[in-house]
Amino acid sequence: MNKKAKSRLIVVGGIIVIAMLVIIAVAGSGGSAASLSIGDVLGGGYDGKKVQVSGSVVADSLTNDGAAATFAIADENDPSQELTVSYEGALPATFGSGVVAICTGTVDGADNLACTDLVTKCPSKYESAEGSLTVKGLTDQADSLTGEQTKVCGYVSGEINTADAPYRFTLESQGAQINVVWDGGLDEAVTDGTAVVVSGALQADGTFKASEQPAIDEAVTQA
Repeated sequence: MNKKAKSRLIVVGGIIVIAMLVIIAVAGSGGSAASLSIGDVLGGGYDGKKVQVSGSVVADSLTNDGAAATFAIADENDPSQELTVSYEGALPATFGSGVVAICTGTVDGADNLACTDLVTKCPSKYESAEGSLTVKGLTDQADSLTGEQTKVCGYVSGEINTADAPYRFTLESQGAQINVVWDGGLDEAVTDGTAVVVSGALQADGTFKASEQPAIDEAVTQA
């Protein structure tokens, strides 16, 4: 083999080696996230690593700064273990206190996860509307029912708001409407037109504050 051919072979070989190193680096950086418990992350050793962690959203932990949201999730088996999650993006309509949040992102410090992908998991709930009031029935008796625990039924009118909004959705029946306040989980099947039953109390400001997750009731029809 002459010197010119040998030099060409060395150059080609070098290019192949560099290409392989680049492919390995790219594959490593884009690998799937390791599924860890909150305890694993709090134990340290994962700073800068891409991980997936799930936990229940801690009540009253959600704060917003522009498009960025910060909240805490707790281990479902050990609520004393909490991880702070920072997330820039639109929160799912099902997001709320007590909802299981599946967070994928990069560990940033000892107890913080910079989340890039957020999925919520909220179990479906169904309840009979028997014994509940329509929205009109509730508002007609506002003077005597304000502050009293009751159930109201109707159908969702319009968009579902996020947990940090002033109210979650508008409930309508018999031509009357009321805004329902609820910062907990909401079944993803609850959308515009869904029939629901809500337990809670009418507030002095005219809103209805739910005391538990609004329930779907397929028997409720538009009135």
